[in-house]
Amino acid sequence: MITSTLETVPDRVIREHLGIVQGSTVRAKHIGRDLMAGLKNIVGGELKGYTELLSEARDEAFARMIEQATAKGANAVINVRFSTSSVTQGASEILAYGSAVIVE
Repeated sequence: MITSTLETVPDRVIREHLGIVQGSTVRAKHIGRDLMAGLKNIVGGELKGYTELLSEARDEAFARMIEQATAKGANAVINVRFSTSSVTQGASEILAYGSAVIVE
């Protein structure tokens, strides 16, 4: 599956637009990560537990978007974007979305 943040795929012709595809996941903070993050806030530095959590969430949302595109018969997803929002205190949604297309 070709993915691109561009509105086209370089050196390819878009033959058909199949519509918007998206994948999302909602993740909550882990008590252990919260404790370590609290300590890091005192001394400063990267909150690696949260970095890992968000990286895993982005990967999962992206994979779900690709699954949806594959189910529609696409061989590419263009104009890929990520978005995040707070669902409730301590939980966030990561959304990956784009346009499913068939390219030659």
